[in-house]
Amino acid sequence: MSKRFSINTSIVIGGLTRDPEVVALSEGSICKLRLAVDGMARGGETGYIDVDVFGKPGEACAEHLSKGREVAVKGRLQWREWQPEGSTSKRQAHHIVADQVQFLGSKGNGEQSSDSSGEQASEAA
Repeated sequence: MSKRFSINTSIVIGGLTRDPEVVALSEGSICKLRLAVDGMARGGETGYIDVDVFGKPGEACAEHLSKGREVAVKGRLQWREWQPEGSTSKRQAHHIVADQVQFLGSKGNGEQSSDSSGEQASEAA
C-alpha cells in the first residue's frame, strides 16, 4: 500500500473580534485570537475561527493587536472536542495553530503600518 501525501496548511485573513487573550502555561504562554473571516460560513456569510499563537509570536500579538485589527494567519488546522462543564453534550470546532501572523491595516489609532507588508509575528525556524 502506498503512502498518501497530505499537507495541512491554512491561510486566512480576517478581523479580530476581540482583544487577544494571553494564557500562561507551565511551558510558556499562548495568545488566543478570534477572527471573523468573510465567505467562510454557509452561503458566503462571515464565519469565525479561533487561532492559537504560542511563545514569542503570541507575545507580539498580545502587545500589538486589538479588537478590529485585520491580520493574515498561516498555520495548521486542528480539530478539538470538549464537553462544557455541567453539559451532557460535546462541542466540536476547528481552530488554527499559527506559524505566522501578519499584522495588516491600521494599528487602531488611525496610524497605518510602517511598511506596506505590515508587521509580522512568526515562529523561529
